[in-house]
Amino acid sequence: GEGPMSYWARRVSGAALVLGMVLALNFALFRMMPGDPVTSVMDPDFSPEARERLRQVYGLDRPLYAQFALYVKSTLSFDFGVSFLTGRPVADELRSRVPNTAALLGTSLLLSASLGTWLGMKAALRRGSLLERCVLWSGALSFSFPSFFVQLVLLMALASALPLFPLRGSLSVPPPEGGWGFALDYVHHLALPVLSLTLLGFGGWAIYVRNLAVKVMGEDFILMARARGLPRRRILLGHVFRTMLPTLLTLLLMSLPGVVSGAVITETVFSLHGV
Repeated sequence: GEGPMSYWARRVSGAALVLGMVLALNFALFRMMPGDPVTSVMDPDFSPEARERLRQVYGLDRPLYAQFALYVKSTLSFDFGVSFLTGRPVADELRSRVPNTAALLGTSLLLSASLGTWLGMKAALRRGSLLERCVLWSGALSFSFPSFFVQLVLLMALASALPLFPLRGSLSVPPPEGGWGFALDYVHHLALPVLSLTLLGFGGWAIYVRNLAVKVMGEDFILMARARGLPRRRILLGHVFRTMLPTLLTLLLMSLPGVVSGAVITETVFSLHGV
């Protein structure tokens, strides 16, 4: 069999190969697009000398292989240059924005996964009940509505008609002084975006967990545990949920890209200071 060193060497080399392909493709695509990067930041009154100086600053006067080496070096060292929009270094912009996006994504993913898992297990235990039908319908509805529509409705209902939450932003302007006041204001601004992502995400989790739990509960070892007279709670936690856990962890990691893409819309709708 394969030893642990060769296994990890194969995994690391495979990951490095994927990263290299992504970097190469990203580099090539932007250079295949029409236009010149310098043109986007140039003023019409710039002289040809100024244009050439900009090309030198951005390394566009070098051969492609040198540009690619500079691009890889800058990317791996997190040197992303200066933002054309704010005039600040992009790394500084990311440092100020990443915590907001991480708080939004992490909280909403954990809440939707926890709520969906709990409801899915309840639905699997109560086959044919009203609860199971509600879980199935809620899952179908959460897939049917676009996220921006649900979020705009929540903004209209809970931030405009009923001013329970702020309309926009990650913090009040000016932000409150003091640690607790600052923290409560931050949580207040994130509450509605997190609620919207949780409402949009828990239904899919509930349906998946319900179907998986029904399948596991029909396995022979579960029937054997019941025949041995084990308590129902022990069967659920020690046998059913334990068997489902690796699959749920895999699903949690696989759902991260979808949550990130949803955050783009969420941060725009709620005017959050995110990535």
